Formats: sequence, structure tokens, C-alpha cells
Amino acid sequence: MKKAPFILILVITFIAEALACCFMLTRIKDIKTDPVKVNECMYSVTDNFGDTSKYDKQLDYVVLDNDGKLLYKTRDGLSESINEAIKTRGLILDLKVNGEAVGKIIFDYSMDHQLSTIKKDIVVIFIIIGCLQIVIVVSWYIYLKRSIIKPFEDLNSFASRVAEGNLDMPLAMDRAHVFGAFTESFDLMRTELKKARIAEKKATDDKNEMVAKLSHDIKTPVASIKSTSEVGYELTKEDRTKEMFGVINAKTDQIKSLVDNLFNSSVQDVTEIAVNPGTYDSSDIKKLIRTSDYLGKAGSFDIPSCSVYMDKLRLQQVFDNIFMNSYKYANTPMKVEASVSGDYLIIRVSDEGPGVKEEELPLLKEKYKRGSNANDKDGAGLGLYLTNYFMEKMDGKLGLKNLDKGFEVSIYLRVA
Repeated sequence: MKKAPFILILVITFIAEALACCFMLTRIKDIKTDPVKVNECMYSVTDNFGDTSKYDKQLDYVVLDNDGKLLYKTRDGLSESINEAIKTRGLILDLKVNGEAVGKIIFDYSMDHQLSTIKKDIVVIFIIIGCLQIVIVVSWYIYLKRSIIKPFEDLNSFASRVAEGNLDMPLAMDRAHVFGAFTESFDLMRTELKKARIAEKKATDDKNEMVAKLSHDIKTPVASIKSTSEVGYELTKEDRTKEMFGVINAKTDQIKSLVDNLFNSSVQDVTEIAVNPGTYDSSDIKKLIRTSDYLGKAGSFDIPSCSVYMDKLRLQQVFDNIFMNSYKYANTPMKVEASVSGDYLIIRVSDEGPGVKEEELPLLKEKYKRGSNANDKDGAGLGLYLTNYFMEKMDGKLGLKNLDKGFEVSIYLRVA
């Protein structure tokens, strides 16, 4: 239903009210003025005075003599005295026969009764037309609310959600209302904004992840350089050579600090690091452990032959974090044990250090959480957090526990 029919119907109802008023006014006018019938009745009574059978009875009237005595009435219920006629607004005329006044004739129009009837008719007509107008106005309001007000409120609410960054909730499309075309355009805008935001987030995460990868990968060779230079420093006897090894140690510490800062800042901005696991032979794991254990503290060990589900790059970072933590906090001989149990290849890496407090164990997998024994050591509390993250993405698990003497980290790799 469109706006024009509403207005047209409303105008028609107002015209109907005006016509009804004119009609009722005409009826009132007709009641007050009927001279032809009055004259005919007057002549009838005058010409046939005394012979009531010949009186004209087109109108209701009463005939009185000069003393006010009732001589004739067309029906009961009429005004039978001058005073009553005045009250009922009847027409009082002198009755003359042969030029002599013989009484009065009162034409009783029952004005009060007829006017009351007309008023009732007017009220009924106005109530009917008024109800019709109310229905029209209410219907028009409902139409405006559904086709204009509600869609506009939805657009306003949608714009507010978009401004707040909520780009997931679509805007329902309805071409039936006024803003139908705008609805589609607004939702297209939301879709494009969401695509742009996703692309921007992915580009930022990719950049930060690449920086985090590079910085983490640099840490291992830098640690190897530092370890080698420290050994060289202890073995050499020449002062000049010791001085050179000292410079190397200082610069590797500087590089390590810079790389740690770069790594920490990058990881803080990365919301999700890509892990792409596949099926590999377990013999590859031994090479990864040997690469991480550049100080050779683990000694000899064997890995059971099987196929496992893993991401080699991320698993290398897992072992790097485990061995670096042991070097930093324990600095003792280490032990590597591996066995297959159920669906998992379990690799246990332990040292002989002091471990951590039992109540701190669950916190070590959380971001930026460190044990109380790490207060005097550099670090950001991201190593075990990332290790746990990588293992979960490879459908594996990470276990941490204190031993009677030392600390053990268990790596659960799913057997393919």
C-alpha cells in the first residue's frame, strides 16, 4: 500500500463529513419551514371549522378556542396549551373564521425530538467516519513505520555497529521499503570493509610472523657463536686473542638482546602463527634435537621408528625453546627419552636443575608468565607459551612436571 491511496481515502472521509453536515443542516431547515403544508392545514380548518373529519392532517396540530380549551388534535402527545407550544417551539397561529378570531391553531413540529434525532444521526455519522479516519491514520502510521521508520532505524543501528568495528552481522535486505536499494549498498560496504580488514590483518600478521621467525631462527646460531667464543676464550693463552673473543662475546650478547626485543615485540602483535603439520618419519626428530642441543648436554638417545604428524619448522622451535630454557635456568646435564604410547610418540627432555614451584607449573604455558626462579634471567615468558601453542596446532600436547631432581618437559606427537 502506497502513500497516495492513504491520502486520497483520508480526503474522501473529510468530504463525506462535510456532506453529512450539509445534509443534516438541510433537514433542520426543512423542519423549520413548510409554509405550503401549514397554509393547506389552515385553510382546511378554517373552511371546515367544526367538522373535524374534513381537516387536513398532513401536519400535526392542535386547535384551541379563545379560552384555551382543546377543540381538536391530530394525535396524542402534542402540546395542548400555548405555554407548552412555546416550550416545544411550536408554530402558534390565530384561527379566524369569517374574519372573526375563534381560537388558536398550534402546529407542533416536535423540534426537540426531531433535533435530538438529527443530532444522534450526526453523532453516529461522525463516529463512523472518525473510526474510519482513525483506522486510516493507524494503517498509515504502520505503513510509515514498516517502510520508512523501522528501515531507517535499522540503517542507523547498522552504521553504529560498523563504526564500532562489528563487521560480521549482515544487514537484512528488503527491497519493499523505501531504503531497499540503500540496504544492499550498505551491506556491500560492510562486506568490502570486512575484506579489507581481513587483508590488512593478514598482511600485518604475516609481517610480524616473518619477523618473529627470523628473529627466533637467529637466536640459535648466535647462541652457538657465543658458546664457541666462550670456549675459545678459555682455551687461548694469548691476551690479544682473549681480547678478540671478549669482543665477540660482548657483540653476541648485544645481538641477542636486540633479537630478543625484536622477537618479543613481533610475537605480541601476532594473533595467530601459521602451523602446517604433515606426516614425517620420526628419524627427522633426532636431527632437530641435535640442532637445538648445540652444547651437547643431552648425550646419546634413540627415537622409536614410526610416522608422526608434525611441522618440522615449528617442532624445531619447540626443541630450541626447551633446550634454551634448560641452558638458562639449570645448566646441567640433560636426558632425552622417547617411547610410543597409544596414539602418541612421547619425547621426554629432563635436566637436573631446581625445577619450579608446583603452584607455578600451570602458569608456565600462559603468555608472559615466568617462574619465580627467572627473576634474574632475561626473557619475556613466551618460550613455553609458543611451545604449547605449536604442539596444540600439531594435534599434540605439552607436559611439564618437576622430578625428584630436576625438571621434565614431555612432547606428545601424534602417531600418523
